[in-house]
Amino acid sequence: MKVLGHKIELLTGLLLHDVTMAGLQELRFPEEKPLLRGQDAAELPFMNPALGLENSDTFLLAVDTDWKEHDIETPYGLLHVVIRGSPKGNRPAILTYHDVGLNPTAESCVFADKLCFNTFFNFEDMQEITKHFVVCHVDAPGQQVGASQFPQGYQFPSMEQLAAMLPSVVQHFGFKYVIGIGVGAGAYVLAKFALIFPDLVEGLVLMNIDPNGKGWIDWAATKLSGLTSTLPDMVLSHLFSQEELVSNTELVQSYRQQIGNVVNQANLQLFWNMYNSRRDLDINRPGMVPNAKTLRCPVMLVVGDNAPAEDGVVECNSKLDPTTTTFLKMADSGGLPQVTQPGKLTEAFKYFLQGMGYMPSASMTRLARSRTASLTSASSVDGSRPQACTHSESSEGLGQVNHTMEVSC
Repeated sequence: MKVLGHKIELLTGLLLHDVTMAGLQELRFPEEKPLLRGQDAAELPFMNPALGLENSDTFLLAVDTDWKEHDIETPYGLLHVVIRGSPKGNRPAILTYHDVGLNPTAESCVFADKLCFNTFFNFEDMQEITKHFVVCHVDAPGQQVGASQFPQGYQFPSMEQLAAMLPSVVQHFGFKYVIGIGVGAGAYVLAKFALIFPDLVEGLVLMNIDPNGKGWIDWAATKLSGLTSTLPDMVLSHLFSQEELVSNTELVQSYRQQIGNVVNQANLQLFWNMYNSRRDLDINRPGMVPNAKTLRCPVMLVVGDNAPAEDGVVECNSKLDPTTTTFLKMADSGGLPQVTQPGKLTEAFKYFLQGMGYMPSASMTRLARSRTASLTSASSVDGSRPQACTHSESSEGLGQVNHTMEVSC
């Protein structure tokens, strides 16, 4: 497909890129532990009415699923993974990686509307997508609910090592390749994963990614902040803008309680310290520097219009190939667009999947009604771009016209 695309603010579109993926041959079947089957609600930890968790509909939504837990051995230690469904033919798995403090697999604690990805994946329109893909949530080491505290002197994996743990997950379940969805620190890990193992990644949705390491001034400021602020406060300032911290007190307070109660604080501190000691993501726009490294797969960058990560996402966009990158800036979403605007993000994700040849007949509901679509002959606008190719099993009708979807977000 020839694709028309550029840096798009407040817009999302269809962007493709040639990419080839290598399959993995080994398939192992781990012990599976269904979450919450038959477990009485009174036995669940962290049942705090202050967080609005007493709602029975929320509880039923959390337990009436086929989520299963797995502990997977990797070169850098165990990874806790929660998976839903089974591989669907040649389709990739959707693999998520959470931000610091936002444990993604606390369904066992019934935080069904509070955590990193639950609001997004439990959103009604998202069910049309998840029935076609196996979903795999990865916890950073020691960040899952009920994790034991790491022993004194434990060396937390570097950001590069966290990325190098993911091929073990892919191999463990027999996935051929994945579509990654990451937020903040998780977005950085998935970008590293795609740089080191490009054949395992077919697409990336990166929310709130900051491609820059901290300089000495930032490092010193973080150290000073650690002397005067609690760990939950520092994490909250990473997740929310100052305006949100002041104006959206109910949401912020619920996350403050989760960050302080759900994840082991010593383990969280190690993850926080490692993220803040990250190096620059080694990417450059092709043609800007000789032998530039870049993400070879289609990428959708997402950030809220009032997010602390906005500058970092804009800079990341400037370093990626504009023919394979979609930039989505979401209005009224703040620092957690997957929580505050799940409908808009779901619709954008559908377009992204369709751009790779999946779900060509998926219904477009919310954003489709507000879009203006121009169907332009690709040869008249961008005839020099090669036709894209993905691993999708069906791409009829794609590649003949260029679709520019101008969507109000």
